[in-house]
Amino acid sequence: MILIAESGSTKTEWRIIDSKQTIFHARSGGINPYYLDASGILEVMRMGLIEYIDAPFKEVYFYGAGCSSSKNKQTIRDCFMQLFPKAKIEINHDMLAAARSLCGIERGVACILGTGSNSCLYDGIGIIENVRSLGYILGDEGSGNYLGKQFLIYYFKKELSKEIKEQFDDEFGLEPHDILENIYHHHMPILYLSSFSKFIFKHLKDPLIYEMVYDAFKRFIELNVMKYTDYAKLPVHFTGSVAFYYEEVLRKVGADLGINIKDIVVGPIDGLTQYHQPK
Repeated sequence: MILIAESGSTKTEWRIIDSKQTIFHARSGGINPYYLDASGILEVMRMGLIEYIDAPFKEVYFYGAGCSSSKNKQTIRDCFMQLFPKAKIEINHDMLAAARSLCGIERGVACILGTGSNSCLYDGIGIIENVRSLGYILGDEGSGNYLGKQFLIYYFKKELSKEIKEQFDDEFGLEPHDILENIYHHHMPILYLSSFSKFIFKHLKDPLIYEMVYDAFKRFIELNVMKYTDYAKLPVHFTGSVAFYYEEVLRKVGADLGINIKDIVVGPIDGLTQYHQPK
C-alpha cells in the first residue's frame, strides 16, 4: 500500500493506493512544522488516517508547507516512523508537489497561488531553479495573503468605493481596531489575511478591485516566473485556490506579458497520485 499526502497550513489531502490500485481519500487539518510541534502533528495524522492507522503501508510520500529545511523534514519523518515504522518514507516541500503534479516528467515552470505563493523551474526530474518566496511578510505576491493585505490597505486609506466598504462592514461586522488586533495578534496572520479573498472575488467587477488583483498577479509573474531561464519558451502551470478561482484574470495577465500559461488546477493531490501510482 502507498500513502500520499499534500499538506498546507490549513488542510491535508491524503490518498491511499491499495494492492488492487484502488484509491481512497481522506482529509485532515494542516501539518506545518512551523506552527505545530511533534505531538500536534501526530494528532493531526492520527485523526486524518483514523481508518488506515493499522494499514501495512510500504511507501509514504509527504509533501508539505514548511518542509524545506532538514530539521522540519526530520520532524515529519519521525512522526510517520512512529505510525508506520516499516514504511519507506519520503518527505518533500510543497513546491516539489506542485512541480511533479503539474509537469510530471516534462520541463516547465510550476507555480503555487493559494494562501501563500511560490514558484520553481522543473526539469522533469527535480527543481533546478527557485526564486525565494520570502513568506507572508516580505513576499507571497499574488497570494490570498497578499490580496488580503492590499485590500485592507485600500480599506484603511479610504480608497474603496462607499458601496464596497459598506458591504465589507456589513459582512464582517468588524471595527477597524478589531482588524488590526486580528492581524497583529492572530496566531496565524497569513490565514486571517487570506480569509478576505472570497470577499474580494465576489466584487471582482469593481474596477479598483479588478485592478488590484490584476496588479498582484502581474507582480507575481514579473518577480517570480520571469526570472527563470528560458521562461518564455516553457509552459507555466499553476495550482492553488487563488489561481483556480481567479483563473480568468490570471490568464489575462499571462497573455499580456507573453507567458504561456497552461494548466491551472485547484490542488496538486490528483496529479501527485498519478505520479506515484505504480506503473
